[in-house]
Amino acid sequence: MVTYRVATSDDRKRAEAIDNSFTTDTILEVTAADGEFRVRPVPVDPPVRKVYPDDEDETEGGEHVIVALDAEGEVCGAITLAYATWNRCLHIADLRVSPSHRGQGIGAALMEQALTHGRELTARTAWLEVTNVNAPAVRAYRRLGFAVCGLDKSLYVGTESEGEVALFMSRGV
Repeated sequence: MVTYRVATSDDRKRAEAIDNSFTTDTILEVTAADGEFRVRPVPVDPPVRKVYPDDEDETEGGEHVIVALDAEGEVCGAITLAYATWNRCLHIADLRVSPSHRGQGIGAALMEQALTHGRELTARTAWLEVTNVNAPAVRAYRRLGFAVCGLDKSLYVGTESEGEVALFMSRGV
């Protein structure tokens, strides 16, 4: 049984410690030309393993964190979001589920918790960014009603993710 609640400061630390790396045998090839872009799944062999660097310096404040607690009371997932009043947009900054708890619907339940919070704030849209290498997450977000709405081929220049393409996804709240 999994329970969900707004994170305490201790929960936030435990949530940040969740391993959010992944391995995939498919990446999304992104091509853009003449105002159009295509996103196409491409098998890769050997599979790609992605480990995200620590991003402690990126915390901007004003964030709302919801955690998932397993039957033992341990944080097994978390979603971090922020709300922009000027355009009534809910920004999903981070969604992570511990590897041992993936595939159990925890990510979908956390997203629903976030969208419910967004509706309470009168958000009209939810928005997120994901790398094209994270095909498993893109598939999950599509199942949750998100659609690719844009891309940025330069967002990761000068970072450990250089060469990857940022995909922006959105959906109504």
